[in-house]
Amino acid sequence: MPPTPFAALRNRNFRLFISGQFISLCGTWIQTVALGWLALELTDSAFRVGLVTTIGSLPVLLFTLYGGVVADRVDKRRALLLLKSLFLLDALALGLMTAFNLITMPWIYALAFASGLVSAFEIPIRQSFLVDMVGKGDTMNAVALNSSAFNLSRVIGPAIAGTLLASAGTAACFLINAAAAIAVLVGLVRIRPEENAGGQRLRRASLREGLTHVLADPWSRVLVSVTTCFTVFGSSFIAVLPVFARDVLDAGAGGYGALTSAFGIGAAAGALSIAALGHRFPRDRVVLWAGVAFAASVTFLGVTRIYPLAFVLLVIAGLAAALTAILTNTILQTTAPDHLRGQVIGLYSFIVVGMAPLGALQAGWFAEHLGAGPAVMLGGVACLAVSAAAWWTLTRTRAGAPTVAGGQ
Repeated sequence: MPPTPFAALRNRNFRLFISGQFISLCGTWIQTVALGWLALELTDSAFRVGLVTTIGSLPVLLFTLYGGVVADRVDKRRALLLLKSLFLLDALALGLMTAFNLITMPWIYALAFASGLVSAFEIPIRQSFLVDMVGKGDTMNAVALNSSAFNLSRVIGPAIAGTLLASAGTAACFLINAAAAIAVLVGLVRIRPEENAGGQRLRRASLREGLTHVLADPWSRVLVSVTTCFTVFGSSFIAVLPVFARDVLDAGAGGYGALTSAFGIGAAAGALSIAALGHRFPRDRVVLWAGVAFAASVTFLGVTRIYPLAFVLLVIAGLAAALTAILTNTILQTTAPDHLRGQVIGLYSFIVVGMAPLGALQAGWFAEHLGAGPAVMLGGVACLAVSAAAWWTLTRTRAGAPTVAGGQ
């Protein structure tokens, strides 16, 4: 059957999974917003609010690589049932402790760490499970739809959270997230493993095998390098966006919120575009062009002082970031051997999620010493340099490039 738009949705198992995942993601964003608000109410300290995110990200940094090894050794559907259940219990504990006035900052830190520890294993297992459900031919479409669900939930979840916080309080937000987690559990229970297009071959492999594969393959090696740079120096501009909006663009809280939405709008548009049209273009050229577009838009963002132009640049940055992430994810998964796919996506998740706090740290340091504008611009320049190096490297190894169109 020739490639078609939204091809992954033909797969019953994927439809069950993505619908439940979307509801659960909305709940996750509701909890994220409410948790930050609760921490602020308890401490009135911006540092301690940020510490919640840092503590939650630490286990991802420490354990996601091993999580990728586990992903290649377990029954992914059963593992996800367990891990999603643990997310539910974490949200339920937050909700009940808050409702009965038992919540304290140590408890918040402990539950954030527990959630991050579960995420360290859930992320690589979930990402590699997409290929098991739809097969390699529809992997890009499945990844794009998964990204679309994430970005749409990033718009819907916080909006719901704002209403709930004003009308029902923080405990209700946590309990709503616990209820939303049931949706993905129902979907996983209803999945029929025998209908998975990609199958699942369990084979024990060491962590060294996955790293060796990435380092030996020119495309995998370059894409991982670009992703590392984009995480540490590119996407880190989000951490200083509040300062950039206030000090550089002279915008208030409303203007900052609109800039944040601009990046999300672009990311959602990019994800949906790949889901609908990704089968029509070659992955290799588009991922390189998208990387250059992201780097250039962040560089120009750092030097602009005009609010409308900054808004447009953030839409472009969001769209290019989504294209780069989805295509990189797809190429890494479809070129990896089946028994190493979990490790490869674990490495990718380690970079994108686990190293993000390092990016926020460097961006904050440069913003404090040089100003928010130069900090953003320097990050963009670093990404431009790495993108140029990627072009030069990969044009010399075209024989190894996956030049087929999206419906490989």
